[in-house]
Amino acid sequence: MVQGALRHVLEPIFEKEFAEHSYGFRPGKGCKDALRRVDDLIRRGYRYTVDIDLKAYFDTIPHAGLMGELRKRVADSRMLGLVEAYLEASILEGAQAWTPLKGAPQGAVLSPLLSNIYLNGLDHLMASRGYEMTRYADDMVIQCRTSAEAEKALTEMREWVEAHGLTLHPTKTRVVDAESEGFDFLGYHFEGHRRWPRKKSLDRLQETIRSKTRRMDGRSLEEIIQDVNRTLRGWFEYFKHSERMTFQRLDGWIRMRLRSILRWRSKRKGRGRGSDHQRWPNAYFTAHGFFSLVAARVALRPSPTG
Repeated sequence: MVQGALRHVLEPIFEKEFAEHSYGFRPGKGCKDALRRVDDLIRRGYRYTVDIDLKAYFDTIPHAGLMGELRKRVADSRMLGLVEAYLEASILEGAQAWTPLKGAPQGAVLSPLLSNIYLNGLDHLMASRGYEMTRYADDMVIQCRTSAEAEKALTEMREWVEAHGLTLHPTKTRVVDAESEGFDFLGYHFEGHRRWPRKKSLDRLQETIRSKTRRMDGRSLEEIIQDVNRTLRGWFEYFKHSERMTFQRLDGWIRMRLRSILRWRSKRKGRGRGSDHQRWPNAYFTAHGFFSLVAARVALRPSPTG
């Protein structure tokens, strides 16, 4: 409750000073706004991307530097004392307690706001130098028209990061050609003018679907499909602007798992494929309420009459 009260007081003070291209944990902004900006810049010819990875950012925010940023706008010593007490709260690890000298606990109510406050200077520095940076919390990219500009932006980014007690990941931070290599941002993979879920996003979805479609699941097919649908609807809402083939492959894979359940119930071994497509065609699962990602994607298209 104390953290919530602190955020309620501090957020209006700093919100009006945050950069336009900062989207994480801010009122009226979100992941989709950041993704739209990145996509728009690619289409406008910003081909070279500085893919930035701040190593363990939330765990390494220097307390002294953060409190310095707060003191620039907050004069109330009691307010500052509460924030400092929150940052320096003892941590019990095993049988030992220790006081952290850096970092803001992830998942805490106040941490997202504090993380934005510490990176606000970087946001404005990059903007003042003409770079197109898009940031969502500690996930950020700088998009440039030329490779030379991108390398220069990376150098300036590294200088700021090191001067402020943070660290860029040595291998994950790099300049990439969005046309030929692509890059990941907020769960999506961007490559050329296309985008689709990054591998980790697909892996997490498939892991969840596997747990809901085990062959020996004793629930009715309708119950299993309803359970799968709950996951698919939420996932589609976020990834609905992916390439069409993404949805075709996933639909086919999920139906294969459903056919495998029906095959097992018919005393047959192996995965659902081959003649199982005739025994249980796609329409069979549609009739049982299956949420087809392909059908949902088609439904997004505007009608010919507008």
